[in-house]
Amino acid sequence: MPAAAPSSQLEDTALGLLTDQLGAKLLHTTERPTPEDPNGAHATAARRAASPDYPRWADHIATTGGCQRPIRLAGHLHTVDTTTGETTSSRSTETLPDGVIYTSCGDRRASVCPACAETYRADTYHLVRAGLVGGKGVPDTVATHPVVFATFTAPAFGPVHSRVVDRRTGRVKPCRMRRTIQRCHHGRVLACPQRHAEDAKCIGQPLCPQCYDYDHHVVWNAWAAELWRRTTITAHRQLRPLEKAHGVKLRLSFAKVAEYQARGLIHFHALIRLDQVGPADPDVVLAPPPGITAVELDQVISRAAASTAVATPDHPRRPGGWTLTWGPQLDFRPVSFSGELTDTAVAGYLAKYATKATEATGHVSRRITPETIGVYAGTATHAGRLVRTCWVLGRRPDEEHPADWKHSYGRLRRWAHMLGFGGHFATKSRRYSTTRKALKATRREWRRARAHVRRAGFDTAEHTDEETTLVVGSLTFAGVGYRTIGDHWLALTVAMQARERRQTAKEERITRLAR
Repeated sequence: MPAAAPSSQLEDTALGLLTDQLGAKLLHTTERPTPEDPNGAHATAARRAASPDYPRWADHIATTGGCQRPIRLAGHLHTVDTTTGETTSSRSTETLPDGVIYTSCGDRRASVCPACAETYRADTYHLVRAGLVGGKGVPDTVATHPVVFATFTAPAFGPVHSRVVDRRTGRVKPCRMRRTIQRCHHGRVLACPQRHAEDAKCIGQPLCPQCYDYDHHVVWNAWAAELWRRTTITAHRQLRPLEKAHGVKLRLSFAKVAEYQARGLIHFHALIRLDQVGPADPDVVLAPPPGITAVELDQVISRAAASTAVATPDHPRRPGGWTLTWGPQLDFRPVSFSGELTDTAVAGYLAKYATKATEATGHVSRRITPETIGVYAGTATHAGRLVRTCWVLGRRPDEEHPADWKHSYGRLRRWAHMLGFGGHFATKSRRYSTTRKALKATRREWRRARAHVRRAGFDTAEHTDEETTLVVGSLTFAGVGYRTIGDHWLALTVAMQARERRQTAKEERITRLAR
């Protein structure tokens, strides 16, 4: 039997394997690691990979799915017999690798955690598509319901640089071509003949920042969710003539995502489906009468969007408040199972934007505090001026003011890092489709079944025994992220290899089905 290799030789071998595996794919760190540094990324990763406990550690952190900054939990795990309620055993997390349990952060933003954002995107896709074609508790008959894909945009608060592509020719149009050259009262030319590139930094920037209505802009973002709510109420009222004409009760169900434009304004993409309410049970989703098509649904939504407005409370800088409406660039298109706007295309489109935040505006930050406001509230950029406006408008006045200031203009400071918008980025009506909680529960059960198969070594199809034990955790927060940069690299490597295996299996499955 050959002698065991020295630990230094194992570490050198592991370091070579890591260099081949990682290459330039995972070196997304500000640290400039060197193999000579004993506490550097290369050395710590090599020692971890060369340790006998590495397979157990890799299996332990695999449950995070490659999360960039997992949450560490410490404490005790208790096994409870569900039939008697008796605790059969207990163990401490000290017996686990690193002495903690790693759980994914669950952040939906791709700029913060790509792995968790991909899970969020996939859940959004299945949630949206189930409301179009059925499945996951939704009847298949929804595929026959009229559905409209609607885009609700904000009005203009001042001229900005833009990039518009002609749909017919595919050419980029001039930014702001005008027959006559006009200047604002600040002396700036309100025209731009350039054809901007897709990554041009000036896109979304005001032609004259002094003329731009920043106050109205951030207030519109803050009350955009309320404007949407009022629009859905108005749309339901617009359904009453159709209900009387056909003698039925109708209901709108929707799935909606929010997206930032380059100018820093929120706009909504929504799938709006028309349902007939069951006469006996309001939770039953029925197909509307055949005489009601997507054309009628389009007209209902258009009238509701055009007639809805929201008046905000008084503000010291605007005693009468602001009146908020939708912009003129509203788009409503029916969804079909053929052509360009299919169910899969729309579901993928909404799911993609559900993982984005303020990146399009050039501003990315965590929640802003009085200590950090000076870093982000600069007047040199459009995003910085928006942050500054949120902070100024959200300041509590010295004089007496309504007690709900914190829940009106006061929340502008809380959501200054989101340029005033504090709503959810992906929402749906209750009866549109399944819920994220149900999707997470299904995924959790699937993972437990797979783990049980790996431990027991039998086929899940033959395992029909009902679970009689429950694991209850008594855990506390122990930190965020992996302990070393080397562990971070290795975790991303494990996740990358798992993704590559899944992608290969998916491609092979598609190839088999195509034959």
